[in-house]
Amino acid sequence: MVALDIDGTLVDRQGRLPSDVRAAVQRVVDEDVPLVLATGRAWLDTRPVFDELDLPPGPVICSNGAVVVQYPPLWQYQARTFDPTRVINSVIEHAPTARIAVEELGIGFRVNRLFPAGELTGRMTVQPLDELAAQPATRVIVRDPDAVAEDFIELADSIGMHQVSYSVGWSAWLDIAPEGVNKATALAAVADDLGVLAERVLAIGDGRNDVEMLAWAGRGVAMGDAPHEVRAIADDVTSDFAAGGAALELNRWFTLASPAVELRRTA
Repeated sequence: MVALDIDGTLVDRQGRLPSDVRAAVQRVVDEDVPLVLATGRAWLDTRPVFDELDLPPGPVICSNGAVVVQYPPLWQYQARTFDPTRVINSVIEHAPTARIAVEELGIGFRVNRLFPAGELTGRMTVQPLDELAAQPATRVIVRDPDAVAEDFIELADSIGMHQVSYSVGWSAWLDIAPEGVNKATALAAVADDLGVLAERVLAIGDGRNDVEMLAWAGRGVAMGDAPHEVRAIADDVTSDFAAGGAALELNRWFTLASPAVELRRTA
């Protein structure tokens, strides 16, 4: 099985999918190897990439593992939730100007203030904080356009993120999910359903939310421009996004002339 992050791995920050990456993904599909997108994106943001890659029907991991859907046709078969009250209250206490979003599956987000244009997709419903916290959530997003990623690493430490899972993005962006839920836990369930052992999985990613996935997979590969802590946990590091890192790694194992090969941590 192949598991691929989207942003910074398959597409650039403008959402563009390079032709060499598309071709490399198609080689995986042509060899009938299951390919699973594993992303922090909501389903509404993930579907256009799935469609552009022209992937066959199968599972898709969204919201950093809190949501797994089967597509096409679309039907949701896993959604993990938690009570966001304590998290939201703690965030506002430590970062009173932060923008907070709670995901509504397949619809959009409920927010305390609108996010910068283009950062979230779907219907945006502005609500007071007590209403944001009133329903179980698959994910809470915290954002401050005037801060940097290092500020949010400190924020996560100061809040003391217990009983939830979290990851800090490239920018001042904090994703908070139910405890013990991440891309790796979702991939493990998908792999079990497909009868695939973890050591037979190739995973590629570039973000802090990919750390667990890269550590779990038999071969976890970080993009060359991933943060240090992501590259440190990986079995190998490919080239930067601009140099076609994801395509280079996929083409090591899937070519027009070669049969599918066994992926091992020692490869």
